[in-house]
Amino acid sequence: MALRTVEQYKASLRDGRAVFFRGEKVPDVTTHPVIGLAVEHASIDYRMAEDPQYRDLAVIKDGGSEYSRYFHIPQNGDDLLKRSALIAASTREGATLVVLIKEIGTDALLALHIIGERLAAAGRPEYRERIDKFHRHCRDNDLAVAVAQTDVKGDRSLGPTQQEHPDYYVRVVEERPDGVVVRGAKVHTSVSTNTNEVIVLPTRAMRAEDKAYAIAFAVPMNTPGLKMIASPHGGTKKNAFEHPISARHKMMETLTVFDDVFVPKDRIFLNGEIDFAGLLALTFVRFHRFTAVSYKLPLLELLAGAGYAIAEANGISRAGHVRDKLTHLAAYHTTVRGLIEHAARTCTYEDGVAVPNTLLTNVAKYHFAHNYHQGVQIVQDLAGGLLVTAPAEEDLKSEATREYVLKYMGGAKGFDAEKRLRLLNLISDLTSSDFGGYQEVLAVHAEGGLEAEKLQAYREYDFKTVASYARKLAGV
Repeated sequence: MALRTVEQYKASLRDGRAVFFRGEKVPDVTTHPVIGLAVEHASIDYRMAEDPQYRDLAVIKDGGSEYSRYFHIPQNGDDLLKRSALIAASTREGATLVVLIKEIGTDALLALHIIGERLAAAGRPEYRERIDKFHRHCRDNDLAVAVAQTDVKGDRSLGPTQQEHPDYYVRVVEERPDGVVVRGAKVHTSVSTNTNEVIVLPTRAMRAEDKAYAIAFAVPMNTPGLKMIASPHGGTKKNAFEHPISARHKMMETLTVFDDVFVPKDRIFLNGEIDFAGLLALTFVRFHRFTAVSYKLPLLELLAGAGYAIAEANGISRAGHVRDKLTHLAAYHTTVRGLIEHAARTCTYEDGVAVPNTLLTNVAKYHFAHNYHQGVQIVQDLAGGLLVTAPAEEDLKSEATREYVLKYMGGAKGFDAEKRLRLLNLISDLTSSDFGGYQEVLAVHAEGGLEAEKLQAYREYDFKTVASYARKLAGV
């Protein structure tokens, strides 16, 4: 099997996995009223592989075989640009919500490939062999793969071994001839309820006393002892008129518990090599922030497009201050897009992998995150207070109220009440609903917070060269 159908993907999720939603175990994630919506959203990646419009972008043809582009190891900037374009296209199909069931897993696989080569050079070739085998397994079976990296951490001023209890970070609690037993929990694990495998990575650099926590591995989602406690955020039932995005699209996150989970030896990619734990964590981030900026582009397109559309509907598009606001949205989108495209074109080559320019990727991610709330503010300003006070869909349909809604909710010429309300509801869903709040929190925290992006940009920038230039001109 090289490429799976949507139905094959859905069938693979009916495997007895331990998923809990609001305290109740979920018997079938594909039919659950909330998680099932996330399954349907995730199916976009599989639909695109069958769609003639996207097939050349989504599928790699290698001799007589075909597989998802996500599993292709990028060899140059063009490969990275195509990967970015595919991520953006799938997110656009997802109405600005990233699909992520292959994107994030392959970010981890690319990072593991680089670390595997370095471990082999350090005298541990078995890790490289395991990584390559697992990569082929995921590629050849067209699997959906989650990543669990962020430990729950407890007291963040303390290291793993200094915590009130030792399980705030995932750790090895037993070594066996055929593998290890791990215990602990990860948080913010995206798409875990509806993927086939989870790759577990360290979240930080480790010290000598943290050896048990320097562990990386992969296990199927139905592995005994693996338990997922799903976040209920955004899980209320919605109608598509008032919530045109979030009524149809959903992504799940979980508190992912490893309750004495056995990991076979051939699924272990790091075990006690503390010098590689932090490097693996950072290498994953280098790819994942590139993915992050790629999937933010449709979101910025929608902010600019919705801002322009509602300005037209409200009859204010020619006002000077409105043009200024729209120019800001256009420049915001264009800057982020230009940065990430340049990051692909100026990639580096490490252990057989094209790696996006780390400085530009972090600057792009920071610029997106730092300016997102201002972008939301502009669109809300252009839309007006009807974002939260407009009549309901039922008022538009009711004989008792429809006449008044149609008469009083119209806008500029060409925008009757229903068209204007649909635009307002789109913007409301994007900026002032629970989905809007979700996007705002993601802007700040997903793929690393603002300070992490600033720190990485600071590390990557060549201050010595520019300072030397300044000293030369100063005569110092």
